[in-house]
Amino acid sequence: MALDKNQIAQRIAREVKDGYYVNLGIGIPTLVANYVQENINVEFQSENGVLGMGPFPFEGEEDADVINAGKQTITTLPGASFFDSATSFSMIRGKHVDLTILGAMEVAQNGDIANWKIPGKMVKGMGGAMDLVASAENIIVAMMHTNRAGASKLLKKCSLPLTGVACVKKIVTNLAVLEVTEKGFKLLERAPGVSIEEIKAATEGSLEIDGDIDIPEMKF
Repeated sequence: MALDKNQIAQRIAREVKDGYYVNLGIGIPTLVANYVQENINVEFQSENGVLGMGPFPFEGEEDADVINAGKQTITTLPGASFFDSATSFSMIRGKHVDLTILGAMEVAQNGDIANWKIPGKMVKGMGGAMDLVASAENIIVAMMHTNRAGASKLLKKCSLPLTGVACVKKIVTNLAVLEVTEKGFKLLERAPGVSIEEIKAATEGSLEIDGDIDIPEMKF
């Protein structure tokens, strides 16, 4: 059974370690804050100038003045701070963020990522994505394995304008957890009930599977 967006976020939350400073990109990554283990301390940073984001607010408890980079209302944890974009990007460019979690339109087997523009469609700009991928040393992508037409989004080479080159370390999709290696996408885990054959069929890029080892299903 393929995962939904919340389950993808829940699986990625297991990659967040105690003491981490984490930047959450727009889309599925913003859901990760809802699933972090209660026994660890994590600081979520948003490039619009927030450190100490919490889970999304319950309906009726939203504060329109407290938002993330995707303009969604958020909560803040005790000790949270607010600052200008210059300070925020100093944190990012200074490599003070331990983990960056981003969405993507495409990822190539060498770790290239395209997540900001579809040619012919109006966009306001790249936003903070370029700074994030250029500065982060640990990038996890949260995405659907295929597009609405059923075509793979895990490719030999990205067809869309790149955001960053050879920077993605790990990908969690609705079908699988994959690591980017020199040989391509290495299959680490599969979604419950999803076969290796289904993952192969949905992956255009080179898919590395260790010998006869049974690929485990994701645990939540």
